[in-house]
Amino acid sequence: MNYQEIRRKTNVVRVGDVRIGGDAPIAIQSMTNTSPYDVEATAAQILRLQEAGCDIVRVTVPDVEAAENIPALRARGVRIPIVADIHFDYRVALRCAELGVDKIRINPGNIGDDDRVRQVADACRTRSIPIRIGVNSGSLEKHLLAKYGAPTAQALCDSALYHSALLEKFNFEDIVISIKASTVETMIAANRLLASRCAYPLHLGVTEAGGGDIAMVKSAIGIGALLCDGIGDTLRVSLTDDPVEEIAAARRILDSLHIEGQSGMDIVSCPTCGRTRIDLISLSARFKEAVRAERLDRLPIKVALMGCVVNGPGEAREADIGIAGGCGEGLLFRHGEIIEKLPESELIPRLLSEIRAIRDAKKTEIKEN
Repeated sequence: MNYQEIRRKTNVVRVGDVRIGGDAPIAIQSMTNTSPYDVEATAAQILRLQEAGCDIVRVTVPDVEAAENIPALRARGVRIPIVADIHFDYRVALRCAELGVDKIRINPGNIGDDDRVRQVADACRTRSIPIRIGVNSGSLEKHLLAKYGAPTAQALCDSALYHSALLEKFNFEDIVISIKASTVETMIAANRLLASRCAYPLHLGVTEAGGGDIAMVKSAIGIGALLCDGIGDTLRVSLTDDPVEEIAAARRILDSLHIEGQSGMDIVSCPTCGRTRIDLISLSARFKEAVRAERLDRLPIKVALMGCVVNGPGEAREADIGIAGGCGEGLLFRHGEIIEKLPESELIPRLLSEIRAIRDAKKTEIKEN
């Protein structure tokens, strides 16, 4: 999908070295779940996220003591932008700004009176620090709950615009907005409403999605539906799991949508049927493990793993490379054209060899250009 052709036009916000909005790539985010007072554990987790491909990381900062640890994270090799997650205490936001955090996440309405909001806006403007307004169904203002009776999509949208208006009052518009809900359809509807009413970049995510397959399905539906509308500039797949798994999940969503410039390997494989004479399920698992181990999964090509030679090459002729299984053997093919017949034991090694050759050819092409 050429996302730029359908993408909603937004302001551009700079978070450290990462651009959000405009024509910038969709930034993948996660959040640490270590103690904010444990510098070593937090830094180690962020370095793992960095290695996995995380673009921006959020760290909870409950008080000034936790804020003082931010420079220590940089000293331990953290390169990606750090977002300070702050609730209620405007003094923590002011200290984080002083210490050079890359973005602050607050709800302006819950940090006190106008003077406190102004102080935070002024501190961030002076240092070119953007603010992310975070709205979710569990923190809706009482007057909006009274008006709508529940955290409806319209209530969430109104809340986001209410908070952005508080910052705009003090000439602060370096804003990213996120509206999250645990109900997928509410999250989709609220973001669609908001997208039509402002030009701020939007951060996507289904909150409290849980863990395992159900969380992945919820996130893929919610985030994917909005991306297909051209809505979304940065995202987080919230999982009850190791945060590194959130990065892999986000990559899978982007890959599935074939978002130009950001998708990696597209693996297509048949669901198997009575014609299948090869153990395609275990073969597919071994292949996926191998490409992840060699980091070939970030290569933007289509690979087909088909269960039989009857329809395999023909059905997968759009694949750059692929295999089709037979009885103890299989075919290696490229764009539907058969290259050679191989014993089953050689299918994966030979396929990997072809993929490495494609990777190397792409690297050479890039160097020459």
